[in-house]
Amino acid sequence: MIRIKALAMAAICAASLGACSGTKASQENESTMETPQDTTKVKVAVETSAGNFTVMLYGDTPKHRDNFVKLVKEGYYNGTLFHRVINEFMVQAGDPDSRNAKPGQQLGMGGPEYKIDAEIIFPKHFHKRGALAAARQADQVNPLKQSSGSQFYIVTGQKLDSASVAQLDAMQQNNLRQSIFNRLVMAKRDSIQSMQRRGDHAGLKALQDTIIAQTETEAAKNTTPLVTDEMKNAYTTVGGTPHLDGQYTVFGEVVSGMDTIDRIEKTETDNADRPKNDIKIISMKIVE
Repeated sequence: MIRIKALAMAAICAASLGACSGTKASQENESTMETPQDTTKVKVAVETSAGNFTVMLYGDTPKHRDNFVKLVKEGYYNGTLFHRVINEFMVQAGDPDSRNAKPGQQLGMGGPEYKIDAEIIFPKHFHKRGALAAARQADQVNPLKQSSGSQFYIVTGQKLDSASVAQLDAMQQNNLRQSIFNRLVMAKRDSIQSMQRRGDHAGLKALQDTIIAQTETEAAKNTTPLVTDEMKNAYTTVGGTPHLDGQYTVFGEVVSGMDTIDRIEKTETDNADRPKNDIKIISMKIVE
């Protein structure tokens, strides 16, 4: 049985718990940022206490590009930390609460009031080593996969062997089904909320089964390859984190200074994955 069967009711519950806040965040974001009309790529140089690196922001994820550029120009990231570092996975930063954070302070919840609508362009953009992506809350409270207004991560990951590559298609088929299911749930959220208020468990179960059937029908019509030759080559030669593909917005990549990311990745961390010795973003600037 597909994985959405196990997650179906959680997603339906999320439609009640998270729908209103998600809509509000989207409205706040839309009022804060204008929709760009171009697809220009932008390079940003990042100076950190562990060394320097440069990222290129993709032009076809303009909401994320323009938000990142806006924050860079404001100096938003200056003085913040790489607050979450996991070896052979990723390094994460962008929490304003990390600026001058005390040792052991819990981090990872900070950011502006708005969220950014998902711009998931998959399989064109995927989680290869060096990919720049937006952090976000989990599907249970964020079924639309809206991104944090400021937090980002850079992929390090691992190289895949042939057996793991062979499993990629099945994993992406499952991700596709889950995404379709979440979208259909959100379209029915008013009905779901009404049935939950009435305690109509039978109605919720019937709706769940209907949406699962619709999900299977829609997924079966998909003819777009979910695992490309480019992905297979990247994951077997440089590595990455393919289980995140299609779930988070990838909006750029490291174009120089990956050795700095490697140093950050290898730093010693505490039980909360925070580096024991702070690694600070000193400054960012637009270079192209």
